Amino acid sequence: MPVDNSHVTIVIPARYASSRFPGKPLALLAGKPIIRHVYEQATCVPKVAQVLVATDDVRIHESVENFGGRSMMVTAPCRTGTDRVAEAIREIPCEVVVNLQADEIPLSPDLLPDLIDPFLASNAEMGTLCRLLKRGEEFAQSSVVKVVTDRQGRALYFSRTPIPHVRDRVHDAPHFAWLHLGVYIFRRDTLNRFSSLSSGELEEAEKLEQLRALEHGIPIHVWETTHASLRIDTEEDLKRANDSWDELIRSCSLSPGGRGLG
Repeated sequence: MPVDNSHVTIVIPARYASSRFPGKPLALLAGKPIIRHVYEQATCVPKVAQVLVATDDVRIHESVENFGGRSMMVTAPCRTGTDRVAEAIREIPCEVVVNLQADEIPLSPDLLPDLIDPFLASNAEMGTLCRLLKRGEEFAQSSVVKVVTDRQGRALYFSRTPIPHVRDRVHDAPHFAWLHLGVYIFRRDTLNRFSSLSSGELEEAEKLEQLRALEHGIPIHVWETTHASLRIDTEEDLKRANDSWDELIRSCSLSPGGRGLG
């Protein structure tokens, strides 16, 4: 049954320990912690009931509270960010939950509505976003997750490897390749079911939590966005983002003194 935006909660799972980039949520981008950029962009989404960070680290918790955000300590062991989100909402009344990863910064206030609005108008159990992959070099990068869907927009598979494989043009990215963005939306009961399921073999192999849903038969609807986001996966990504920050600001709908990044 469709519901309205007033029942939507955005949760940003954030942990300090990371094999590739320890302390990433607190690393500075344009003079502010990455987690603050993500949080402030989430608060720009109209009619969302609440936004909170779910973390297992007191340093992240205190950083969020110090800039006026809402944070919750989640100390129970969690396999993935989505499991941490499920743990965080146990005592929070909400019907729809958005899991916005702590290293995926929306660069437009219209990005999250591209996921939330069609989800609320549908009967989907779980959803996510994709964007047309325009830079060919990203197609082969394992840090860039790709997705393929059926003709109704339901995910068939997510992978770090180049999919789809075009047999006769192995060196080129096909014009219909799609990049997957690190944001998910769930009905509350579907999120609770997801977190209760055993980890799947594909999930463990690819280190992609969304594959648990597909392995257990939970359909994932994928909606397209044309709006930009900034993914910070490594320290090199952060350096490039800091070096090009002014250009990023000029090329998107944000401004350094505007909402969310002021």
